[in-house]
Amino acid sequence: METTEIIDTAEQARVRREKLVKLQREGRDPFHQTVFNQTHQSGEIIDGFEKLDGKPVAIAGRIILKRIMGKASFVHILDRVGKIQFYISTNDVGADVYAAFCDMDLGDIVGVNGTVFKTKTGEVSVHATSIVLLSKALTPLPDKHAGLRDPEMRYRDRHVDLIANPEVRDIFRTRSRVVTAIREFFDARDYLEVETPVLQNQAGGANARPFITHHNSLDMKMFLRIAVELHHKRLIVGGFDRVYEIGRVFRNEGISYKHNPEFTMLEYYQAYADRAVMIEVFRELIQHCTQRVKGTLKFEYQGVKLDLSGKWKRMTMIDAVRDVTGLDFSKLDVTAATAGMKKLGLEFPRSITWGTLLYATFEQCVEKTLIQPTFIIGYPVEIAPLVKRDKNDPRLADMAELFIMGREMGNTYTEINDPIDQRERFMAQSAERAKGDDEAMQVDEEFLSALAYGMPPCGGQGLGVDRLVMLLAGTDSIRESLLFPTMRNK
Repeated sequence: METTEIIDTAEQARVRREKLVKLQREGRDPFHQTVFNQTHQSGEIIDGFEKLDGKPVAIAGRIILKRIMGKASFVHILDRVGKIQFYISTNDVGADVYAAFCDMDLGDIVGVNGTVFKTKTGEVSVHATSIVLLSKALTPLPDKHAGLRDPEMRYRDRHVDLIANPEVRDIFRTRSRVVTAIREFFDARDYLEVETPVLQNQAGGANARPFITHHNSLDMKMFLRIAVELHHKRLIVGGFDRVYEIGRVFRNEGISYKHNPEFTMLEYYQAYADRAVMIEVFRELIQHCTQRVKGTLKFEYQGVKLDLSGKWKRMTMIDAVRDVTGLDFSKLDVTAATAGMKKLGLEFPRSITWGTLLYATFEQCVEKTLIQPTFIIGYPVEIAPLVKRDKNDPRLADMAELFIMGREMGNTYTEINDPIDQRERFMAQSAERAKGDDEAMQVDEEFLSALAYGMPPCGGQGLGVDRLVMLLAGTDSIRESLLFPTMRNK
């Protein structure tokens, strides 16, 4: 019959420690084991049964199920690929070895030698000829029926989550494949992968509140980076025409299903390009990653059918706001826009300008409606201090943002290469900071000095890798796409 675990976790832990002490006294300390020559993973054996039938194999993994039936047992172990069954009996391994096996617990890690066969029910298995205990689990696994379902516990004890919920592993396999696909895409297009400082003496490149630390040797305040943009543009100045970086950035902001203070950002910059060129690069990148991971550009996400093939819809922010709310910002001044927002019951931004009102209306009313891939073009210059102005409307920046399933996926820009204009934008940001906006940028003299040497026309783009993983793995929370999300102390 199937073995059952004692309900009292503390009692289980006590019993397991007693078993460990007994093993150690008998000279069979499992923690003295080092190497086990594992020849196959579970998937190789199951998929390759026709060739491996009757052949010797060595498998290793964590015991997740035991069915003891007198002098023989069926056992499931979990390895890095999945689970596989092995059969063990007194007749094959001897009474002493079998007795030692029966004393093992769920969660223990074992190595098994045996031959491949198929049971009467058709399950590919391994007929054990020997077994060795490689590590003793002193803490019991979650109940196999209830599992580990509480999100707080899952994220805090991700190691247990990966054991108890093997499907979670697939999310992080997807994440690895996404990162690999990103590198394939840019390496094939002659971009240079670079690494820029995480510790910076001034946080810049985005509107965000930084984490602050202290460098003891230099006796100076430093910041964890909030973006990699300014260093990348300095590389463009230096002659690297195409650069990209996949790296952690840190923003001291709230935690939600959409935000984590530490996340992975992809940024890339291309000389002699603009926003229009980079939009196409962005679309091709997402399509490449989607095809590599899912094998198709048409798939279902959270019950919604998405189509990422072909060209994607493009709308100006003004048109998108007008279509959803009826407010036509191309014809409104600040007074009229304020009145329109009040009628809609919207929240107002800290700083009241035509551009901030347009963006606030868009955020609150339009974003959630953008389900299929859509580029929104023409952002107010107030929220894009590093982006060139639109040639036809100086109130707008030459910027686009991609939305899928109502979520921001990434921004695309025509970068400022005029150091005088850039200084004026920094000064405007600095004024907002003086008024209390601690996410506004400061004047970055090192960056301005670099621009003064001359930067070619340049397009740039930033993509939240975690959000792309969410989309392709089918999850609805950023915490599901991070192995170890930021958590409050217990």
